[in-house]
Amino acid sequence: MPASARPQAQTMSTSAIPATTPAANETPDKYIVPGLERGLRLLGEFSSKDRTMSAAELARRLKVPRSTVFRLLATLEMLGFVERADGGRDFRLGMAVLRLGFEYLASLELTELGRPLLERLRDEIGYPTNLVVRDGRSIVYVAKAVSPRPFASSVNVGTRLPAHATVLGRVLLEDLPLAELRALYPEAQLEVFSDSTPRTADALFAIVQRDRERGYVLQEGFFESSISTIAAPVRDRTGKVVAALGATIPAAHIDPAHFDPDQLDAMVEKVRNTAGELSRLLDYRPSLHSAGKVVNLYRE
Repeated sequence: MPASARPQAQTMSTSAIPATTPAANETPDKYIVPGLERGLRLLGEFSSKDRTMSAAELARRLKVPRSTVFRLLATLEMLGFVERADGGRDFRLGMAVLRLGFEYLASLELTELGRPLLERLRDEIGYPTNLVVRDGRSIVYVAKAVSPRPFASSVNVGTRLPAHATVLGRVLLEDLPLAELRALYPEAQLEVFSDSTPRTADALFAIVQRDRERGYVLQEGFFESSISTIAAPVRDRTGKVVAALGATIPAAHIDPAHFDPDQLDAMVEKVRNTAGELSRLLDYRPSLHSAGKVVNLYRE
């Protein structure tokens, strides 16, 4: 997604541009632009834990001279990809990065197909609905349908949360064999966000396999004590889980005193059916991935 401003390009002969992609026997590094690579690596240093950083800190992390970092920051600041925090010497990501992220999300077939389904499900059940994908150990919200009724939730499109500590994340992890899950979470103890957070990769695996066999998750207060979530997997033509589709409900509302069990069952079924409908739009065919096929997820 283009930034709102672009530097003027210098005139260049077409002979300077490769007519084809690199041949198999050519070195890919030949086509890498070092300055662009350093600029992108610089942007990648910012995170939810490191929202602001100084030029000196960035130079230390990237192992490049401060003068190089100053030039990179000046260019990125001009284009809107970084900005000064509170007008000081530290920098943070700028709005151009956000625009880039939204353009990427908008380009995804998944979000284009999923958005109207989320809105329909939201209208049917009266609660917010979400679509998330996994990025390593995090889940990322890529689409959301907001409920008209007041609801205390801070998640928006682009919000990242820990996969192992969320219901939607559990759905996205359920296809991983035990060995891959252990590789993703090599630490002895997982970071704890609530009393429900699994403490180890093996405990997480046991939970997600039960989720997988059930075909959906309904959990009260797994990540936030006041929030309950119903979630189901979305699969593509390969049969792999590519997204999780969910509905967010105030925790108290799944209490039998507020909800008739049949009403709750109907809501779960609507979430599952919507996830199944999106899977079919992504060309998932259950018959091609279930008949006579046994997957050993416990392989080491």
